[in-house]
Amino acid sequence: MKQVATWIGFLLGAGGLLLQAYSTFTLRTAQGHDLLGTIVFFFTFYTILTNIMLVLVYLSEISAARWLGWWRSPVTRGMMAGAIALVGIFNHLLLADLQDLTGLAAFCDLVLHYLTPAYFVLWWLILQPKGTLRFADIPVMLLPTLIWLIWAMLRGAVIGEYPYPILDAPKLGYGAVALNCVAVFVGLLALYAIVIGLDRLLARRLPRG
Repeated sequence: MKQVATWIGFLLGAGGLLLQAYSTFTLRTAQGHDLLGTIVFFFTFYTILTNIMLVLVYLSEISAARWLGWWRSPVTRGMMAGAIALVGIFNHLLLADLQDLTGLAAFCDLVLHYLTPAYFVLWWLILQPKGTLRFADIPVMLLPTLIWLIWAMLRGAVIGEYPYPILDAPKLGYGAVALNCVAVFVGLLALYAIVIGLDRLLARRLPRG
């Protein structure tokens, strides 16, 4: 059951990413953007990066390759449960009403913002060993998102293009952006606390391994 569920998650995530890449590259090329700029644009989105991480987590379960060792870590997997939950919640509360998507773009939005987050959280809850996460792991869990935020803001300052409206400093001002970022990080911290709390709670009820 675990292997089948992992393969389903892998194919769902990889398929969604490939379709989103096709949609993004087709649209950006039609708008006159160059290939390198489109590649950087694509990989600037938190949604894309977190979904790539999920695919690598699934792959680390399927494959015994040594280079996938970091993605087998309970901390990494717990971190991704919280991060991908943020993706779904953030999109639903703040982005969904700002977009009028149709066709392939709407399908990719459904897969990467709703289906893959829900599926991974359930996969982690039901099929992953519990009892190893600690609240002291939260700073480590927050670090990748902080690195992404620094990159997104630096890129935006240089070329004037931001992946999400809440980061648009020229429009909102850096003060408002800072408050937005603090609010999102507080939300992410809360999600990680929930993940760790569930990990500890389920460890008392489920056998390890």
